[in-house]
Amino acid sequence: MQTDIDPRSLIGRKAFDRNGHKIGTVDEVYLDDATGIPEWAAVRTGLFSRDAFVPLEPSDLLEDGLHIPFERALIKDAPDFGVGRHLSPEQELQLYRHYSLTLPPSPQTPQDTDFGHLAGQEGP
Repeated sequence: MQTDIDPRSLIGRKAFDRNGHKIGTVDEVYLDDATGIPEWAAVRTGLFSRDAFVPLEPSDLLEDGLHIPFERALIKDAPDFGVGRHLSPEQELQLYRHYSLTLPPSPQTPQDTDFGHLAGQEGP
């Protein structure tokens, strides 16, 4: 998705699944704590006014609304953490797992590229 979009412009837009079926309306947008880039949207779905969190990264914002490249059933089964609250790292992890998305590298943890040694053994 475009990263230069004003998150407020997403609120109130229709949301569609991968087959073009309307699943609801964007209720809130959540920004990444480190970058400030829009990362998740809460979509108000169905008669029970439940919010389903959807990832913005693989989604597309088109003239008619937000198109999410996942099946309607998967979106509707997404965890609902309630809107208006900060997403914890654990909640984000649940969302990444739910959508089978690759986790972004953690800025606090350096990437371990030394795969050839067991802990406690010196290298060659």
